[in-house]
Amino acid sequence: MGSRADVAHALLRLTREGKLLRVGRGAYVVPVSGRFGSRAPSTESVVHAIEARSGETIVASGAAEANALGLTTQVPIRKVFITSGASRTLQLGNRAVELIHGVHWQLVLGKRPAGRAIRALSWLGPEQAHAALRILHEKLPIAEWETMCAERALLPGWMARAVSEVNVDG
Repeated sequence: MGSRADVAHALLRLTREGKLLRVGRGAYVVPVSGRFGSRAPSTESVVHAIEARSGETIVASGAAEANALGLTTQVPIRKVFITSGASRTLQLGNRAVELIHGVHWQLVLGKRPAGRAIRALSWLGPEQAHAALRILHEKLPIAEWETMCAERALLPGWMARAVSEVNVDG
């Protein structure tokens, strides 16, 4: 099709013309046209596209999951995702989106409610784990609670102990 330099030049030209937006090294998106002009696509659509193209697992951070599950009223300002791929920062217009390489146990249950609960617990830490687990025991469907309990061996020691203690109590 062309040399690397030719492709780079074509991408640069399309970016200057506003037909593409460069979001990261080697990553470009088509801007979305709206009533008020063009803008970067939604964060979620870009993350989903990266996930589909690369085969990575990408999930929301523990702070976002804790907020979504009602374990905290703090709303994360930064958009942070945990990925099985390399850490990197994407620039979507004026929004910076961080993809941080996560450890296996943070990604093991993916986007399932049990996986979301594990990431939320990780963010909350050992001090708040018992109270959060009691809330999660009520909120999570039984099958998801049992799935989370079944994955205790993969979790950090403090989290596995907390899940075991609430599972015995609950």
